[in-house]
Amino acid sequence: MQNNRSQAWMATLAKAQHIKLLLLDVDGVLTDGNLIYSHEGKESKSFNTQDGFGLRILQDSGIQVGIITARSSTALERRCKDLEISYLYQGSSNKLDAYKKIVKDSDLKPFEIAYMGDDWLDMVLLKRVGLAVSPANGVLEVREMVHYTTKQSGGHGAVRELCDLILEAKGKHKELYQHYMNK
Repeated sequence: MQNNRSQAWMATLAKAQHIKLLLLDVDGVLTDGNLIYSHEGKESKSFNTQDGFGLRILQDSGIQVGIITARSSTALERRCKDLEISYLYQGSSNKLDAYKKIVKDSDLKPFEIAYMGDDWLDMVLLKRVGLAVSPANGVLEVREMVHYTTKQSGGHGAVRELCDLILEAKGKHKELYQHYMNK
């Protein structure tokens, strides 16, 4: 599998090897960034099933997952419940406060934490974590400051790509792949 990995992917494996917690933004990362409102004013979101499966196998491998987002959404609450996500901070206009609380509660060091964000609100966290990642659709300033930019866009497999990177770095990707091949 490693034969067709990009140079950027290979260069990021060393940082990904230490990750014990993956934190994510939502809009533009777990979703494509589009907001859909019904005529009643209710918001809906679309989540990628491959991203969800990637988060599940990451958690099955002992990596915790958390969400820090500036917006609040009942659809996100449902998705986090379905995926049994450890940390959920919604309506966090100051993402740094949520991050500091997670670091304290998890007793992890910054180099053991990865964060994926796509816009300026995420830069405060991207510069503090051991592995900073942007989806392909991240704004230029974010893509220029991260360790890795995924080939996929937010809501279209970017999170799954990051999950695969972390699993490969930890030497678990091939083992999990074989597990599912042999089911």
